[in-house]
Amino acid sequence: MSQSNCSTKSLRIALIDLIFVLLTKQKIQKIELKLPKQIQDLFITINVIIALTDQTKQTLLPEDFLQQSNDILGNNIQLNQDDFKKCNNDFNTISDQDLINLMNNDQSLNDSLLKFIENLSIESQSNSTFYKNSISLSNIPIDSIQIRAQFLYLLNKFIEKSLSLIDLSLSTGQNFLTDQFQKIKPYLLFSIKVQLFTETLEKTQSRYDSDWNMINFDILKASTNTNNSENTMFYQAYQQLHTKAHIIFRRSNEQIWHAQYIGMHSTDHGGAYRDSLTRICSDICSLRLSLFILCPNGRTNIGLNRDCWIPNVFSPNKSIPNKYKRQYRFIGQLFGMAIRKKHYLNIKFPILLWKKLLNELITIEDIQAIDLQSFTIINETEKNIEQIKLTDNDNDINSLFSSIMSELRFDVVSSSGETYELIPNGSNISITIENFKYYCSCYRQYRLNEFNRQINYIQQGLYSIIPYYYLNLFTAKELEEAVCGKDQIDIELLKRNTLYGGDYNKNSPPIERFWIVLNEMFNNDQKNLFLI
Repeated sequence: MSQSNCSTKSLRIALIDLIFVLLTKQKIQKIELKLPKQIQDLFITINVIIALTDQTKQTLLPEDFLQQSNDILGNNIQLNQDDFKKCNNDFNTISDQDLINLMNNDQSLNDSLLKFIENLSIESQSNSTFYKNSISLSNIPIDSIQIRAQFLYLLNKFIEKSLSLIDLSLSTGQNFLTDQFQKIKPYLLFSIKVQLFTETLEKTQSRYDSDWNMINFDILKASTNTNNSENTMFYQAYQQLHTKAHIIFRRSNEQIWHAQYIGMHSTDHGGAYRDSLTRICSDICSLRLSLFILCPNGRTNIGLNRDCWIPNVFSPNKSIPNKYKRQYRFIGQLFGMAIRKKHYLNIKFPILLWKKLLNELITIEDIQAIDLQSFTIINETEKNIEQIKLTDNDNDINSLFSSIMSELRFDVVSSSGETYELIPNGSNISITIENFKYYCSCYRQYRLNEFNRQINYIQQGLYSIIPYYYLNLFTAKELEEAVCGKDQIDIELLKRNTLYGGDYNKNSPPIERFWIVLNEMFNNDQKNLFLI
């Protein structure tokens, strides 16, 4: 798209955003009816999103939305406000997501909505494992689930019609309408996202190249001197590929490069390529490179995500060295290649990295998910101060600061364990009751933005391979699965490698029942928790 076209589209989106806000405040329905039909449908969609995400559950659906249900869903389905109120009371964010997952995974929805609705009733009565991956739905009446599925399907049809009027490249807070669509991403059916995204992948694909990209790997060098990052398989691939990766990784070739292991007389028919990719991933999630470190929960062996790696931490007052910037970009390009070719990467990063790649806001909870103790001191101190204030005893507050905060300064222990100043000369500034609030603000801001620069370079690499526009429709979890594949537990592999003690063996009735329960009644998250 040319620069002038981009400017025109941005202006149009800004005007639509302004018109919506003005009409919402003034409630001028006569003017709204004079707008083009596509813009009217966009405003209807926004109002539906507002109603669906209203935590008080008091907002009604726009009548225009309900009136179109018959035309869009078919003569057998006519939704009304009472239907919405009923299912809205039964559903919350978790059960909505479970229903969307059910709709994404049920092939009958590809045939027709009516068939899917009928199957819901049949399956829930006859199949005991129907809810194994949708536990939150098990206590909701089937008629309410059916109505909710109809609403969500209708909403998806409206979203599909309105997407061309939304600038999905904008970050949170830049445009009201875009913000509403970002909120509804988890409600968008995967088939719609994939269709739009696949079209952009095809349009940005490079031509097939019959010339092989032969990449030479020295396995002996990679396995002997492990202290030198330039010996790693990752660095050997980076050195030979990174200057043209933005072209090579978009090619239509089934295999992006052919791996030649030095000193080994072999022809790469796919095996060496896959092996080299596995070794590269092993280097990325290791201390052999200076790019990532095991998260604090992993190093202290507490909390969640102990197997997750996070970007290494660099001084906030200094630029990240150029060589690391380029390597982060190359990792983003590997992400893009994995998405295009479905050559999944065996890497383990926390959800905050995938969220940031999609320009989503990182939350306190995201940080605590990789560092359980990250906010313990300031949270406890804030709580104690509030309790002391109830007694109006300033002496107790001064005592609290002299006992707990006397050793603290305006600095922070980063996720890597290094200490950095939060403000200039912060290491010489004590924490007092007067500046404690400001200290907490600086501390939280640092922890929330600690990985921004590193992930931005990864994002630059990703966007050089993958068109970012419709990528922003995906959730962080969906992006992770697009790069790494689905984290499925192989029960059969687990059975083959299980040893039994005492009088038990694989054919013992309790053991057979155990495997049936684990395989058929546990969802994937429960299987993961069982194995921790």
